[in-house]
Amino acid sequence: MDHSPVERPSGHRLQGVVLVAISAAGFATIGLFARVAAASGASTLSVLALRFLLAGALLVLVMRHRQLPWPRGRELAGLVLLGALGYTGQSFCFFSALHHLTVGLTVLLLYLHPALVLLASAVLGRQRLTLRKAGLAAASFAGILLTVSADLTGTPIGLAFGIGAALLYTVYILVGEHLTPRTGVIPAATVIVLSAAVMFSSAALAEGPRWPGTTGGWLAVAGIAVFGTALAIVTFFAGVQRIGAGDAATLSTLEPVVALVLAFVFLGEQLGAVQLAGAVLVIVSAAVLGRSA
Repeated sequence: MDHSPVERPSGHRLQGVVLVAISAAGFATIGLFARVAAASGASTLSVLALRFLLAGALLVLVMRHRQLPWPRGRELAGLVLLGALGYTGQSFCFFSALHHLTVGLTVLLLYLHPALVLLASAVLGRQRLTLRKAGLAAASFAGILLTVSADLTGTPIGLAFGIGAALLYTVYILVGEHLTPRTGVIPAATVIVLSAAVMFSSAALAEGPRWPGTTGGWLAVAGIAVFGTALAIVTFFAGVQRIGAGDAATLSTLEPVVALVLAFVFLGEQLGAVQLAGAVLVIVSAAVLGRSA
């Protein structure tokens, strides 16, 4: 059996680049919406529970409208574990890291995952690790380093949580790349989101839920569910099917750059010269990768 990487048609790859860019923009809105939800009095666990419950309900409606079949057997079990353990574990590690590290260092550690995905994809024979791809991943990481360079302090346990988040996200992407072609992107995303919803809802109820206290807070949660979850997850895995996990992970480094721009536009946060240089480096790396499609 031939396990050599499959070369995808250029038009197919260009679609994948666009889809992953949309996904990165969707995920980037989470920080902005989360601040509004938190300001309305909602707790982190309550926001996460609502995020996945609302996104799951939306995806179920899409599945019923399109009459898509539910995954079964091993694929169903794998997707449930991916949502209940992979996504939930990654989120737990990420938010735990935020208690021990600065936001900048937490984000930087999470974005070790593109390099990890590239290496793992090469080892698994899914994608060739070329010097060009390695260079673009390194340039993207350097760009993120520049954007968060003023905010890099923390504790050893925080570093462990941050690296754990990157490792779990790597596994999540690689397993998702393996399962979604068998089940379809939307059914896979629906099972993953619903599984995460069960976990976060249980945790929120155990803690004692604190829901948004304003209309703006509820609208922000809805924004997280629609743009930062349902749309972002579906477009990411659709893009992975077209360009592979390694390139998709590299392109996903656009997310913190878009988040930086949103914070500048809507929250009035300042952008220094070093941050701008880092953002430009990430965008140029993504553009070069996209142009190769």
